[in-house]
Amino acid sequence: MILKKLEHFLLNEVEENELDKLLEEIMILYGDELTRLAYTYVKDIETAKDIVQTVFIKCYTHLKTFKGEAKLRTWLYRITINKCKDYVKSAYFRRFTLFKKDDYKSETVTSPEEEVIDQIMQAELKNIILNLSPKYAEVILLYYYEELDINKIADILQISRNTAKTRLRRGRKNLIPFLNKEEFR
Repeated sequence: MILKKLEHFLLNEVEENELDKLLEEIMILYGDELTRLAYTYVKDIETAKDIVQTVFIKCYTHLKTFKGEAKLRTWLYRITINKCKDYVKSAYFRRFTLFKKDDYKSETVTSPEEEVIDQIMQAELKNIILNLSPKYAEVILLYYYEELDINKIADILQISRNTAKTRLRRGRKNLIPFLNKEEFR
């Protein structure tokens, strides 16, 4: 549905309120997903939300120039990753970043005990992944957490398919020693 509206927007002159409605739908559809992606880079939920708002502002101002060569989701992922990388490279981030606990909660566990155990395990696993080299961590997070295939990951990261496969394989290999510890069995 959103693709038809986007196509209509790109091909026709539309009123500003139609653009506002389209952006609102894009935000609803991709907001949480992009926030999770940004969080994997900046490790702070409020900063991740700020970055995603910046992404949507850029989307709003540049939507007319979107050519449709890539999917909208891929385009938004690319903008988000670039904004995150810019933030991580900033002097502010290097000087003032404090690592906080994971703000996401699992909703699939039924008992409180299982929920606490699952949250602890997920937080530990994410910390292990985030401590990998960023080039490995981003591929693992996109593959396992965002459930993207290798081709989409290669498009988003602007790398070759083989490079994406190699980074995923090496990232998995780097995780093996941590996952063989007693608490992950």
